[in-house]
Amino acid sequence: MSKCAQCPRRCNAERTHRKLGFCGIADKLKIARAALHAWEEPPISGTRGSGTVFFSGCNLRCVFCQNHALSHDALGKEITEEDLANIFFRLRDEGAHNINLVTPTHHSLSLRRVLERVKPTLGIPVVWNSGGYEDPEILRTLEGLVDIYLPDIKYFSSDLSFTYSAARDYYTVALSALLEMLRQQPKMVFDGEGLLLRGTVVRHLVLPGCREDSIALLEALARDVGSDRFLISMMSQYTPDFALDCPHKNLHRRVTTFEYQSVLSRASELGFNGFSQARSSATAAFTPGFSGE
Repeated sequence: MSKCAQCPRRCNAERTHRKLGFCGIADKLKIARAALHAWEEPPISGTRGSGTVFFSGCNLRCVFCQNHALSHDALGKEITEEDLANIFFRLRDEGAHNINLVTPTHHSLSLRRVLERVKPTLGIPVVWNSGGYEDPEILRTLEGLVDIYLPDIKYFSSDLSFTYSAARDYYTVALSALLEMLRQQPKMVFDGEGLLLRGTVVRHLVLPGCREDSIALLEALARDVGSDRFLISMMSQYTPDFALDCPHKNLHRRVTTFEYQSVLSRASELGFNGFSQARSSATAAFTPGFSGE
């Protein structure tokens, strides 16, 4: 990996500790947390929790990120591929319903090697939990290794995606990535207890002051993909606690009931099925603690 092209930015960074790319991470795996997590969608968290592994760094680094310490400050610890494989098995043995890779995109090559090693004996699904800004060619190398795709689809407006995530081509790229995810996992498959075994779930976080863009995004997804090809998870959990220093004043408040409900109504009109959140989810209390250990 002398020149990194693992994500659509293709910044061609050398990914050394002296020459980092946009993601802020060198070529070693770096994680900030690996533990059971109860706050994912119900068919992913189940009763025992999802085995979440939070990776340090990010190829989007959104200005409002609730995991700012990871995405912007790269808090975490470097580990080997063997260490990560052992973590997967530890989480499984602790009762995890699945292995949930959170913000994995910039570690795609290393993760492919680890998954090829553990997949034959892991025995539980692997979740690819990303920001949606993915290279379809890289995703194709994960075919047969990822059981559940869980991407965010954040924006429709190129101006908004540039302002908040420095990615003017976000929707076009995320759409191509989603189509590849659906090619690999086109059907929702559940076990007898309602846990998701295979499939694709799209998340969308409704941002304060961005209701119109959320509705435009839903309309574009219904047109470009179809509203019946995946489940959608509509989130109201935005909290301003992690964006108080950013210059965008609309991000200094929570989403209103009117904003969220109007987006939910449009999703229903368009025929989407999936999940919604109670307004009580909009609190920093649901953000995991990251100690760097």
